Amino acid sequence: MTDTAGRASATGDRRPKALGSGADLRADLRMVGRQLGYEQLAFWRNPIGAVFTVGFSVVFLVLLASSAGHSRSAAIGNLEVVQYYVPGFTAYGVMSACFNLLAITLIIRRETGLLKRLRLSPLPTTAMVAAIFLNAMVISAVQVVLLLAIGRLGYGVHLPSDPGPLVVVLVVGALSFAALGVGVSTFIPNQEAAGPVISIVFFVLLFLSGLWYPLAPGSTLARISAWFPMRHMITATFASFDLRPGVSPWAWRDLGVIAIWGAGGAVVALRRFRWAPVRG
Repeated sequence: MTDTAGRASATGDRRPKALGSGADLRADLRMVGRQLGYEQLAFWRNPIGAVFTVGFSVVFLVLLASSAGHSRSAAIGNLEVVQYYVPGFTAYGVMSACFNLLAITLIIRRETGLLKRLRLSPLPTTAMVAAIFLNAMVISAVQVVLLLAIGRLGYGVHLPSDPGPLVVVLVVGALSFAALGVGVSTFIPNQEAAGPVISIVFFVLLFLSGLWYPLAPGSTLARISAWFPMRHMITATFASFDLRPGVSPWAWRDLGVIAIWGAGGAVVALRRFRWAPVRG
């Protein structure tokens, strides 16, 4: 992620500072850890933002799971609906932190000049970027742990007997949606538009993707949402929770689609990312 030559000369920007090797690498990793600590401190010291980011998935899981009770859905093989809601909101927790929150954070920092100032500081650019990404991963992990604990202890949801497929889905999803978040941030021209535009698009796609209710396979809505990565993230996460005999917990097709979207987001991010404010 680099500035154009014209922008660099106009703003006095410099080449990205990379992490070192050997002893320097260990020192730089400690620097990443300290910067991650600052990122976490900034996140949790904004209680309203933290509550809406982490609490949204928890509150809606409790509301929907409590209202569903022991009801079952033919769209998921007559399993209890709560067995669908837990993986669905687990997927949501990863997507909201790595896509929604990350994109909005980058836009605000870019337009306020914070990204540019940090890049000109002694902090290595790669350390700063790594800390921002790791911060999104930590927030995702917090939500995943909370949701799985509530699902298991509060509603008796059967967790995956083999955690491998779930871990792979969450890791691939986190990396892919983080890349998408960075890519999408390059199209938003100012911080005033960041929250409304990204949130509206994000939640409309979530609605279409069946977060709030299971979609019947082959339905019109399922076919439409299959074009977007949100649907595949939800179905891939649910596959690891699927209790039906003979059903594989590995949703390879969904994982492939998620990875392709992530690769596309990474390409866009590398080509379009700017450190300086767009209006500058």
